[in-house]
Amino acid sequence: MKIRFLCLIGILSLGASGAVLADESLAKAKGCLACHTVEKKLIGPTYKEVAQEYAGQKDAEARLTNAILKGTPLPGGVGWQKKGKATMPFMPPNAAVKPDDAAKLAKWILSLK
Repeated sequence: MKIRFLCLIGILSLGASGAVLADESLAKAKGCLACHTVEKKLIGPTYKEVAQEYAGQKDAEARLTNAILKGTPLPGGVGWQKKGKATMPFMPPNAAVKPDDAAKLAKWILSLK
């Protein structure tokens, strides 16, 4: 019984890590990792910082999806540069990302803790 339980836990954890990798690979394919990473600041804030900023907001997924598609407003974006978490004042629109992919990316980013 214990062996079956441990096997089930192992299989479930593999499935969960595969989902995270799939979305990180989507971010790479769409060029997002040129400016962002999960934990290390590059040009833009880390994905974990973005998740923390949007935590608890009802419309977080929709707002982040919109930012991925259309970029952040000029001038000053959403203030990441003023907070010292970005070197660029705004994020440009990403025409390479389709709305469905932007929603997947937003959901993945918001899942990071």
